[in-house]
Amino acid sequence: MHVLLTGSSGGLGRFLGPRLRALGHRVTGLDVAPGPDTDLVGSVADRSIVSRAFDRGIEAVIHAGALHKPDIARYPAQAFVDCNVTGTLNLLAAAVAAGNDRFVFTSKTSLMISQAIRDEAGDAAIWLDEASGPLAPRNIYGVTKLAAEGLCRLAAAERGLACVVLRTGRFFPEEDDTHRDPSGENLKANEFLNRRLTVEDAAEAHVAALMRAPALGFGLFVLSAPTPFDRAEARDLKRDAAVVIARHFPDAAELYAQRGWTLPASIGRVYDSRLAETALGFRCRTGFAEILDALRDGRPLPFAHDPTYVSPKETGYGGPAFGP
Repeated sequence: MHVLLTGSSGGLGRFLGPRLRALGHRVTGLDVAPGPDTDLVGSVADRSIVSRAFDRGIEAVIHAGALHKPDIARYPAQAFVDCNVTGTLNLLAAAVAAGNDRFVFTSKTSLMISQAIRDEAGDAAIWLDEASGPLAPRNIYGVTKLAAEGLCRLAAAERGLACVVLRTGRFFPEEDDTHRDPSGENLKANEFLNRRLTVEDAAEAHVAALMRAPALGFGLFVLSAPTPFDRAEARDLKRDAAVVIARHFPDAAELYAQRGWTLPASIGRVYDSRLAETALGFRCRTGFAEILDALRDGRPLPFAHDPTYVSPKETGYGGPAFGP
């Protein structure tokens, strides 16, 4: 299958492109920044660039390219509309015109987080799955990603293009831009309890979605490492998460202490990815248990942490500007 992969130079694309090729697919990579897996440099907001890509005989699309939440500090709101909304519409239209039978869209769980959810003022952890709502994204990034999801839904309903939307949890390697205590590897390890997955698992989920899309017609899935918790534990998680964690992982506190880490005292939200297991046939390979196994055995941690990582579009490659 000849797959158009947008965002091919980015954090997910640099894993997904090689994985698709290893499975025997032909890949055309499109990104605003050059990279080893990028064949066309340009923006999906530019219809002429999208046309050039489809002139190569594209049969399916994985649309992983976007402006992201950290980009809010660097780009105006119009740039998010151009890239995340207009760009998605351009790709959907081209895929329909080319007779494609599948389209995979990378979305984010962050669009599910309203300001009220982010404040975590309630007395129980909030369980977030595909039925959660009404959705009230708190920034331009979330608003545009939700709009793009709607475009995918319409394309499936009105044009018959099978679309799968993947709302991925966190997998970025750099430091969190808002949380500093704990930081680094400790924070990332904690997040595998409720809101993170590895980039390798994110890539595999996209492969699974590509294969399943025609049978689904339309599908929307939350992607995160399998949470060990149950909804019945929501109040306990908010009140004293360490007690709940110890219930599932009796030696977690000791393993953490040996590394000088701290477990979360309170967990205010949990992403539930069970639908992806049952309907998409995908389950993340790495979860909190695998992190504890690595600590227990003295092996390298099974997730990426790179405080120096900078998106290729910000490192001087000279791709098209998103706007003033």
